Amino acid sequence: MNKLKLLLALAIPLVAFAFLASCGDDNDSSSQDGTAGSITLYSGRNENLIGPIIQQFEDATGIKVNVRYGNSADLALLIDTEGSNTPADVFISQSPGAIGFLNGEGHLRPLSASVLNLLPEDSRPADGTWVGFTGRQRVLVYNPEIVDVSDLPSSVFDLTDPSYSGRVGIAPENSSFQDFVTAMRINQGDEVAEQWLKGMASNNSPNYPKNSAIVDAVIRGEVDMGLVNHYYLLRVLDEEPNASGVNHYFAPDDIGSLVIATGAVVLNQSDAPATAEQLISFLLSSEGQAYFGSALKEYPLGNAAPALPDDLPPLPELTTAALNWQELGGGLLRTVELIEDSGIKQ
Repeated sequence: MNKLKLLLALAIPLVAFAFLASCGDDNDSSSQDGTAGSITLYSGRNENLIGPIIQQFEDATGIKVNVRYGNSADLALLIDTEGSNTPADVFISQSPGAIGFLNGEGHLRPLSASVLNLLPEDSRPADGTWVGFTGRQRVLVYNPEIVDVSDLPSSVFDLTDPSYSGRVGIAPENSSFQDFVTAMRINQGDEVAEQWLKGMASNNSPNYPKNSAIVDAVIRGEVDMGLVNHYYLLRVLDEEPNASGVNHYFAPDDIGSLVIATGAVVLNQSDAPATAEQLISFLLSSEGQAYFGSALKEYPLGNAAPALPDDLPPLPELTTAALNWQELGGGLLRTVELIEDSGIKQ
């Protein structure tokens, strides 16, 4: 499979580059030790999510962060296209897929031990090129006014049963769903993943463009339940405590309980790698980890992580010990092919 096909698959659904904020000037006041008074961040996470912690970093350090926002896959494609001319120093990705692609193309700079040591030893990537600073657990959100607790499955594989026909919303073009399917392939094999996808297709599982749309549909009663990341409902409940939605957690050792990392990297082309590492270190600091846990309802992964909020259950067993997050990037192309061939996309 040539590089062009990989790029196209990575960026599905590919949209024109449209960013909520454009980059400022190139890094200024660079010095021989690779520090700078400003850096450029390409962020695959929305401004309303990552913007507040970037502001905290700027306030604490006096370093200006010029941010370009966009889809993680689109930004990875842009970085590869820009090559040595990219202004980006740091890339934050919604999921490991885009990071895996950039790693394969040789764009990632190994991180220093001082950054890697901010993570538990068993959570550090083998090649030291990126860190996961938060985790998002896959769950089944359901409407308790429609679904009885006795009707909830213990495994994600149960959802192919005909009794769930037309009742489970999915987002097959969403990066988290694709990472989840890739993880299923790595953990269970391609044949199992292919049969699961075909089973969900046979059940006429309703399609949605993204996780938040599934949660909204479940709360409205449009669909009984849906496969999403855990924090979408928790954020809704912060604003609307009486919303008709509950997160159902699969068995801890089930692939349906997969925890997907949000990752950060320093790019090889960066003129200010030391300053870039300062930003990543801040994401893993006590301030950063507290923000992600309390404000965003995500799982902090760093050593400085505070106690989890009351509405977050402990992390499941199926984390880095059972699955190498970095493998998610390398398997993305085959996953997209399986999804398209299964008929699950409507």
